[in-house]
Amino acid sequence: MSSREVVVLSVGGVRFVTRASTLQQFPESRLARMVSDDDQEFKLVNGEFFVDRDGALFSYIMDFLRTLQVSLPTDFSDYQRLQREAEFYGLYPLANLLSQEHLLKPRLEILEVRFSLQEMQAFFRIFGSCSTTIEALAEQITVFTGQQSGQGWNSPFPSQKPLVPLPLERPSHHDMVFLCGTEYSAGDQFVARYVSIKPDKRKLINGTNVLGLLLDTLLKDGFRLISTRTVPSEEKAECYTFERMKRAAGLDIMVNQTPGSSGVAQARRSQVQKGK
Repeated sequence: MSSREVVVLSVGGVRFVTRASTLQQFPESRLARMVSDDDQEFKLVNGEFFVDRDGALFSYIMDFLRTLQVSLPTDFSDYQRLQREAEFYGLYPLANLLSQEHLLKPRLEILEVRFSLQEMQAFFRIFGSCSTTIEALAEQITVFTGQQSGQGWNSPFPSQKPLVPLPLERPSHHDMVFLCGTEYSAGDQFVARYVSIKPDKRKLINGTNVLGLLLDTLLKDGFRLISTRTVPSEEKAECYTFERMKRAAGLDIMVNQTPGSSGVAQARRSQVQKGK
């Protein structure tokens, strides 16, 4: 049996098909011993190993063995039950991680957008409780500036210079400030600022249009609008507050599989998501 490449398991009536090498990631685990016929509790019935345990939770066990990462759904809550399953299978590195729920549980993230109109310009300030979200938004948002001369914006063929990207103003890691619209420069010269928000390719100058695109981008990114209000002390700024459950950064398991070892494991944060 130890030479078998493909192993079929029936766990609580749920069928799993995997490689023997996947089950042997941790040589001292019961699953590894099962493949080697060293654990008599797991019975081979019609070519399948029968395991009288929770099949739904075993899917997370299999995901862990295949990826060496702990990645659970946002609404997952059965940490203690999954920990018991990991202990049953002898996967103690996983069990130890599951005992530290604060590393794995998603956390509530708050984001606030402030928007105000002053003459021909619109001002935006975005504050977020998670700095990585602000970093990601800063990569999506680009402000372009250019000068235009002529009869004004109503001129059918105004003379416009090429647009130049501007760096976003970042007062801290948790917020950003930018504006769009037009202002007089000298004579009949206008300075215009456009905003583009990826993946949308448009360059928008109207503040209301930029606000609509920004709010739509946040909603598509999993945020939920929970309140709107006016802040009179800031030129009657409109304030939009959003929230979402942000998944914890993934945990990788670094396994020391030197000859004769028992699969000593250490956890480290996955670099896929950088949490701060």
